[in-house]
Amino acid sequence: MKDFIYSYPTKVYFGEKAAQKALPIELETIGKTIMVAYGGGSVKKNGVYDEICGYLKETGKEIVDFSGIMPNPTYKKVQEGAVLARKKGVSFILAIGGGSVIDCCKIIAAQAVNDQDIWEMEFKNHKYPKEFLPMGAIVTASGTGAEMNNGAVITNEDIKEKAGVLGAYASFAVLDPGYTMSLPKKQVISGAFDTLSHSMETYLGSPRDVNLSDEIGEAVMRNVIRNIRILLKDMENKEARTELMWASAMAENGILKIGKVTDFQVHHIEHQLGAYTDCNHGQGLAVIHPVLYRHMYQDSVKQFARLAEKVWEIKTEEKTPEELALAGIEALAGFVKEIGLPSTLTEMGITDKSVLKKVADTCNLTAGCCKKFSREEILQILEECW
Repeated sequence: MKDFIYSYPTKVYFGEKAAQKALPIELETIGKTIMVAYGGGSVKKNGVYDEICGYLKETGKEIVDFSGIMPNPTYKKVQEGAVLARKKGVSFILAIGGGSVIDCCKIIAAQAVNDQDIWEMEFKNHKYPKEFLPMGAIVTASGTGAEMNNGAVITNEDIKEKAGVLGAYASFAVLDPGYTMSLPKKQVISGAFDTLSHSMETYLGSPRDVNLSDEIGEAVMRNVIRNIRILLKDMENKEARTELMWASAMAENGILKIGKVTDFQVHHIEHQLGAYTDCNHGQGLAVIHPVLYRHMYQDSVKQFARLAEKVWEIKTEEKTPEELALAGIEALAGFVKEIGLPSTLTEMGITDKSVLKKVADTCNLTAGCCKKFSREEILQILEECW
């Protein structure tokens, strides 16, 4: 295990009526003007928006609406939110939604109080903001774990780059599984696969010797697989959604990453695919994972074999480590089909094959991956995903 320092700034309110418990306490010393940020309006249709705004009004807050945050939030949307926050004298940002809304707000919180362009600051000057508007998160779609860290995935449309940007931590997060009950099946399953992806990509980073973080990660992965299967039979099963909501948080609150250098090569490929196609994140991960792992497993046979045994529960008798590792990858590929996610890019509706080289040429090649991929290999993997 590598040396580490662990600290966690976000207070979590989990369970039924968590928002009602959290908001009077957390906003008591916050200024009067609250930006309420959300996406396409589903939070208004399902009643969550009115409920949250009712709590805010009870505490005497004034509300500034910021709506229309898209599934792959753009840098232009970040700047729009930052301008509004400055203009209205916003003292606190409350993100209501899933990962896209929360990610967008993390960077709005940074840009609103920094004169320098955040993208230029981080990617050209390699400096990071230190001042932020305070923010909180009301999670209505789990899977990304965005409420548990300060990283945000933002698409800069002008340069066709979808990248991780560092912004604000939420000072508190509300995780009420009841808020996820109106989500459609496709969105729930895609989000849950994102949680599985986070856990796998952390697990397969270095060092290769399994530590306590990895063993906790194995439990998280088994939990996600089991509860996705429960939901496939009964989408109204609230207990399964509760488990998946906490698994999502566990995958991204840093605990699984303690003592690790994480991989996340699949995520970086998918991010750039999203920059060129605006595709669904969880679906893209589901397509890429098995294909990339077939190219990668020989560089970490022992860990892939353990993943097969401990997570996919494949019997080890009469199997070499290589055979066990491959069996685990095929179990993953079979699981993708079982839960109704696409196995190819064409199944996702991507029709322009020319984007594959652009993605391979521009995606970040991660340091934590057990195999050092070339851009030519990334292109080959994407072509096999086609």
